[in-house]
Amino acid sequence: MKVAEFGIEFEAMGTACRVRLAGADTASARAAAEAAIAEVRRIEAKYSRYRADSIVSRINAAAGSAQPVSVDDETADLLDFAASLHAASEGLFDITTGVLRRVWDFRAAKLPEPAALSATLACVGWQHVQWQRPFVALTRPGMELDFGGFGKEYAADRAGTLLVERGIAGGLVNLGGDIRVIGPRADGTPWPLGIAHPRRAGAVIASIAVAQGGLATSGDYERFFELDGRRYCHILDPRSGWPVQHWQSVSVLAPACLAAGALTTIAMLRGAAAHELLRSQGVGFLTVDPQGRIHEEMPG
Repeated sequence: MKVAEFGIEFEAMGTACRVRLAGADTASARAAAEAAIAEVRRIEAKYSRYRADSIVSRINAAAGSAQPVSVDDETADLLDFAASLHAASEGLFDITTGVLRRVWDFRAAKLPEPAALSATLACVGWQHVQWQRPFVALTRPGMELDFGGFGKEYAADRAGTLLVERGIAGGLVNLGGDIRVIGPRADGTPWPLGIAHPRRAGAVIASIAVAQGGLATSGDYERFFELDGRRYCHILDPRSGWPVQHWQSVSVLAPACLAAGALTTIAMLRGAAAHELLRSQGVGFLTVDPQGRIHEEMPG
């Protein structure tokens, strides 16, 4: 017997997205899915650095001025989260690193000039952010905050919460591979979730069965270029301004997508010490090492 479920596909945050729900395609279920999609779009509009009217753009526009920007409770909670991650990761997770895109041109496949990289690094560092709820100030001209490191994960969690609040017992929100699962399929089985192959576009390297929680993946294959036999990816170390080099990809299964996404980024930056970090957090993970070998550890 075929299990009843349906999905709605949409574009948001620069990627292909999908809401999948267990059960019949009823008017109430579809309304819940549409509400979840609207929530994703709300968060995208509010925190996109590409929109002049976003709160992030307003904060960045005031960089180097003497005037702090007052933020609402939702933004304040995200800034508190960023501050706690910066401290817990010993500075590796830093939402001020977005300015490094000015010197790393992945389309042109060229390395940054040392002087330009050094000058841009002067604008990087959470320690240069004055954050005293509800006021935030970027103390150096040219500094920026970029919520791209956790924006999709936060949106996936919020959309999932809305589905639960509207009575949906099983389903998932998938925002370009950052996934929040709110409950199993209609027959009680977990959802099979594919992990993108880091070296074969469009292929899956592994599958993880998830009935509840958040799954996120970071890798060196999302934006990159190769030069003289070396791969340079978009995940940049805030201390040096240079791309990470170790893992092909890191996937984390955690209670929430926001936590999973933060841990994948920190693990990529930790390099060979990633497994020790992930074990200490008690989360499930699947990593692909420099030779393409899979390492998987799941709780329970």
